[in-house]
Amino acid sequence: MGLGGCIILIAVGAILTFATDWDMQGVNLDLVGIILMVVGLIGVSTFSSIARRRRVVMPPNTPVVEEERPHSRRNGYSDGYGV
Repeated sequence: MGLGGCIILIAVGAILTFATDWDMQGVNLDLVGIILMVVGLIGVSTFSSIARRRRVVMPPNTPVVEEERPHSRRNGYSDGYGV
């Protein structure tokens, strides 16, 4: 579940808890809304900790060192033509 799914869970839970006035036999919608909000918050915290671990920090101004390779050319030609 991504960050968007977690935010949707929090929003649906808040709507069920604070904005509805329904009464259902055997179902406490306030409790269902609170459970959805808690699950959404756990998802957001898990997603943010995983995203923080994926971030790679490079030191600034790292010099790039290229090694020189010996050329395997004969007489200035590398493909064999004109020899």
